[in-house]
Amino acid sequence: MDSLTNFISDDQFSSGHRAYLTAITSTVEPKHFKEAVHIKVWNDAMVKEVDSLEINKTWDIVDLPAGKVAIGSQWVYKTKYNADGSIERYKACLVVLGNKQVAGEDYNETFAPVVKMT
Repeated sequence: MDSLTNFISDDQFSSGHRAYLTAITSTVEPKHFKEAVHIKVWNDAMVKEVDSLEINKTWDIVDLPAGKVAIGSQWVYKTKYNADGSIERYKACLVVLGNKQVAGEDYNETFAPVVKMT
């Protein structure tokens, strides 16, 4: 199999752009909570996200209605960069798995479990 470098080159980019491309392609973002929880910067980002959700009163804790099933949630991790390629911050977002909803059954209200970091 041919290497990608046989087909593309960064020779036309400025040194600043090359540094930026190097930075954003060398950082590995976790795909799963089990990976992220063991890495301090990602664990801190998750705590910050939960704190923000609590401060903004994003949810209410209620009993699940009879016959309803809670849909899941998932963490999404993204590294944010400055223009020079340096890392600005690590961002973690808790998102609802809306793709699990059923048309006509649970589109009007969402019942999702929420992580409580301790």
